[in-house]
Amino acid sequence: MSLNQNSRMHATRGIMTRRQMLRESALGFGAIAMSGLLAETTYGARTGARPGLPLPPHHEPKARNVIFLYMDGGVSQVDSFDPKPRLKREDGRPFGLKTEPTQFEDNGASLGNLWDFKHYGQSGLEVSDLFPHVGGCADDLCVIRSMVSNFSEHNAANYFLHCGSGMAGRPSIGAWATYGLGSENRDLPGYVVLDGGLIPSGGVDCFAAGFLPATYQASMLRNQLPALANVQPLESAAALQQNKLATLRALDATALADLGRHDALEAAISNYELAYRMQMAVPEATDIAGESDLTRRLYGMESSFEHTRSYGRQCLVARRLIERGVRFIELTCPRAHGNSRWDAHGDLKNNHSLNARAVDQPISGLLKDLKARGLLDETLVVFSGEFGRTPFAQGRDGRDHNPFGFSLWLAGGGVKGGMTYGATDDYGYKAVENKVDIHDLHATMLHLLGLDHEQLTYRFGGRDYRLTDVHGKVVKGILV
Repeated sequence: MSLNQNSRMHATRGIMTRRQMLRESALGFGAIAMSGLLAETTYGARTGARPGLPLPPHHEPKARNVIFLYMDGGVSQVDSFDPKPRLKREDGRPFGLKTEPTQFEDNGASLGNLWDFKHYGQSGLEVSDLFPHVGGCADDLCVIRSMVSNFSEHNAANYFLHCGSGMAGRPSIGAWATYGLGSENRDLPGYVVLDGGLIPSGGVDCFAAGFLPATYQASMLRNQLPALANVQPLESAAALQQNKLATLRALDATALADLGRHDALEAAISNYELAYRMQMAVPEATDIAGESDLTRRLYGMESSFEHTRSYGRQCLVARRLIERGVRFIELTCPRAHGNSRWDAHGDLKNNHSLNARAVDQPISGLLKDLKARGLLDETLVVFSGEFGRTPFAQGRDGRDHNPFGFSLWLAGGGVKGGMTYGATDDYGYKAVENKVDIHDLHATMLHLLGLDHEQLTYRFGGRDYRLTDVHGKVVKGILV
């Protein structure tokens, strides 16, 4: 009997020869290799990371948590934290420096600051009358007056501020922080955005996980009760819900067995389980009914201005989430000036007055409350918009976008208080001393959390990515 005849005979009897086995399963060997590669979700410093579990930092951290007070649209630096006497003296005159192209190219004369500045605290830090309550916390503030951005358009500038890139699709800093450090509370997400009423230009991609596992994207909570629209169980008894979840787990386990490792499916499973636990944890964490009258007054909860009350609730909930181990919290702005945010292309006086009235007392209350509870030392608070505004007028009573020099401040979490860092020119137009870009800000924030921005990487599309790309330096001059 020939070999071929023998092979055919064995195949007929249901026995596969070695040659047939190799021919039939050739593609399977590649699949085995691919499954091994896919099992390694990262080739950077955080190999073996499991969502929801705390992870060791790269070095001793100064901060455990971050509260990002996002000032949507861009606060005018010369009207808030960067006084410019020369600009005030030359108000109404032709602007004294060469100007860069602006968003709307409707440039007018020099526009001096509309609010006076005062010295606050033992440090004598200068803060405008826009922020008298925040000024009272001056000795805790580190004001960076030399910030720059690469973009002058809202969408790209927001992606850059949040994600380190001017394009959508990259992970946000909150996602990177929770990827690098995990969560301290298994019943709450590690990254939360408190929706004050205005979603940034660029949309929810500002809070996305990008190419990181989907579980690291932000969970958005409403600024009301219930904080999650679907947090209340539909089932009449807890046992019914648990039975449904058990069935889902069984179905998902079958799907995973068939598909192998699959990020979207695993993230969905993780989110189902987290959502179940959040049904108990979120209502408790976001219910401020038990807070004292003194605390509520501190945050502006008894203000006659509804947007002060609204933002005060956000700040108070942020403190409660920090106490419960949420890693990164971002607060968005209320609709104090309609849909225009801080984006004062006109009506500057009214725009900034209303927005500052909404956030000034609540932010001051947050800083004071964190400090009184011993939490400010381990909580990094960041106040920033995506860029600043021009020191010359847009039209007659507005300011256009200005990415060339603007101000932000940080407090707590290993940052020196009562100081300024960097400087703009005499008009507050461009940074001229100790320039700090967004990559530097991100590197510094990660450093304070105990993460080395050059080591915190994730392999995607054949290369290692990081939040700061190939840029960024820690701003050591502001660190304790």
